[in-house]
This record gives sequence, structure tokens and C-alpha cells, in this order.
Amino acid sequence: MSEIVKEAHGVTITEHAALKVRNLLEQEGRDDLRLRVAVQPGGCSGLIYQLFFDERLMEDDLVVDFSGVEVVVDKMSSPYIEGATVDFEDTIQKQGFTIDNPNASGSCACGDSFS
Repeated sequence: MSEIVKEAHGVTITEHAALKVRNLLEQEGRDDLRLRVAVQPGGCSGLIYQLFFDERLMEDDLVVDFSGVEVVVDKMSSPYIEGATVDFEDTIQKQGFTIDNPNASGSCACGDSFS
């Protein structure tokens, strides 16, 4: 089995989002999970974000540790989200993770997909 190389992927996470991730992991009682940010074909604008906890590390994964939160991006997704910032909003209007992506030239009305 080859060693997994941890390289920078260009995605950042705000301290507020990192705190929320740490709290969720504590609630799950798991210390073996990472936050995976990926891009997949789909949605009304062409590409959709995927944001989920993952225990696996693949050979082509790029990993960066943010104060104890490992953020993982696969090499195929990396060019689409390089420079993006993951944040967490907690307002009366919206609660959840958001992705501010400077590479997105447009998005759909629902905000779940981009081009």
C-alpha cells in the first residue's frame, strides 16, 4: 500500500465552521472522520458541491489540517474549488455550511449548484 501524500488543496475553512465541525464530531463520538469537500456533475448549473464526513483517505486526496479539523479534497475536485472558503451560517434565515467559491461563474437560484 502506498503512503498517502498530504498536499495543500487551496480550500480554507473559517474558524466558526471549524468549531462547528469539531462540535459535530464530538457529538458523533468519532475522532477518525474528516470533512470532505467535493464537486460532482449535476444540479441545474452543471456542478454540485458535496460536503460530508468521511473516514476514508484515497491515494489522490489532498488534506489540510485546520486546528484539528482535516479538510479533504480529491484531486479531480481541487481545480473547481481552489481558493474556496467553507463557512457556517447560523442566523434566523439560514443555518448550515456555505461555500464561497471564486471559481464559480454562476449559480442556480437554489444555491446548490454552480458553473
